[in-house]
Amino acid sequence: MERAIPVNAFNDNYIWLIRIMEDPTSSHVAIVDPGDATPVLGTLNRMSLTPDALLITHHHYDHVGGIQEILHHYSIPVYGPASENIPAMDFPLKNNDKVTLKKGAIVFQIIEVPGHTSGHIAFYTPGMLLCGDTIFAGGCGRLFEGTAKQMYHSLETLSTLPDNTQIYCAHEYTLANLSFALLVEPDNEELQKRMATTKVLRANHQRTVPSSLALEKQTNPFLRCHHPDVIAAAERYAGKPLGSNVEVFTVIRAWKDRI
Repeated sequence: MERAIPVNAFNDNYIWLIRIMEDPTSSHVAIVDPGDATPVLGTLNRMSLTPDALLITHHHYDHVGGIQEILHHYSIPVYGPASENIPAMDFPLKNNDKVTLKKGAIVFQIIEVPGHTSGHIAFYTPGMLLCGDTIFAGGCGRLFEGTAKQMYHSLETLSTLPDNTQIYCAHEYTLANLSFALLVEPDNEELQKRMATTKVLRANHQRTVPSSLALEKQTNPFLRCHHPDVIAAAERYAGKPLGSNVEVFTVIRAWKDRI
C-alpha cells in the first residue's frame, strides 16, 4: 500500500493524497495542493477515501485552484503558509509549527522554504517531504518571488533531513531537469544512471516521483553547489570566478532558466 496516492492534474502536476494512518484498511487522507478539484473528487470517490485536511504549500493557482470546490463537498480544515493568501485558510503556518491529524496518527513539521514564492512552506514527517515546487526530482523551482539566496538556503535546510526522506514534489519535470543536470555534470556516473532509468520510466508512462534525498544529493545540481565539478561548470558559464556557493547557485539557476 502506498502511503501517498498520486492524482494527475493538468499536464504535469501531481496532487498527493496522503494516508493519515499506516493501517491499510484506513480510508482517511490529507489532500496536498489541489490545483484541480475534479480528479481529486474522482479519486476520493473511486477509492472510497475520506479527506480530513487540505495541506497547501504555496499560493500558485495550480496548487490552490480546487480548494473551494472540494470544500463544497467536504467540511475540512485548510492548512497553509501564514504569509500567503490561501483560499479559505483556517490554520496559517510558520516555521517549526506542527500539523497533527487524527490525534497524532501523523504529525507534520512545517519548514519555511522561500524562493519559488516568498512564503512557500514544506510539510515534513519522518520519511516524507511534501515540498511543493521547492525541490523537484533533479531540479528546483523557479524564482518567481524570492531571491536566489533564499532558495539556496531553503534547499540547504532541506538537505539536512535524513537521506532516506522521500521527496514528493508537485510536477513531473524529471527528464528536462536531468537533461540540464547533465550539461552541468556530464561525467557524473550516478546522474547518467538516473537519466537512463528515467527515460525507461517515462517511455512506459510511469512517474519518477518520489525520489530520495540521497539520490538528489548525488544528481541534483542545485543541491551540489559545493561540488568542484558544479563550481567549475558554473564558472565556465559565467566566464568568471565565483566566490561562494550562493553565487554558484545563482548562476546555474539563471542558466537553467535560459534552456
